[in-house]
Amino acid sequence: MGDALEQARGRARRLKLMAFDVDGVLTDGALFYTDQGVEIKAFNTLDGHGLKMLGQAGITVAIITGRRARCVELRAENLGIDHLYQGVENKLAQMHSLLAELGLTPEQAGYMGDDLPDLPLMLACGFSAAPNDGHPLVRARAWLTCERGGGRGAVREVCEFILETQERLAAALAPYLGTGEP
Repeated sequence: MGDALEQARGRARRLKLMAFDVDGVLTDGALFYTDQGVEIKAFNTLDGHGLKMLGQAGITVAIITGRRARCVELRAENLGIDHLYQGVENKLAQMHSLLAELGLTPEQAGYMGDDLPDLPLMLACGFSAAPNDGHPLVRARAWLTCERGGGRGAVREVCEFILETQERLAAALAPYLGTGEP
């Protein structure tokens, strides 16, 4: 177990881009529809702040999801995430396009997913993560499986794991501790 965690840390140290799925990762996977057909999702504020800290530390944050919902667009805008890709049928191809745009290699990229459609992208990236309630095959193939579930702090856990491995977590937390030092 310790060896696998060290491998995950080594892979997370190289990250310059971390992308996330939405349903089952940034949310708990539940879909709500109003009578007018508007899709509603619940996002976790802990996760949102983790994404902000990751971006402030200089790691590009992206969302790559197969579904399309206006609320996801609003959430990305609220968090300052410029790389939002919705309605993506081929997540791997989208990641390759983003990597080319940013001049990065797959080893410098990570993806967090929870279900089978996420696997090809997760396997192609240098680092991958899954919430603890993700599909068993996804959890088994992720470099890091979180203690928390999708939409319930798993994204924050991954963000802090990455920041810690890159020795940036203390600096990200310092402004909140009032001392300038953790």
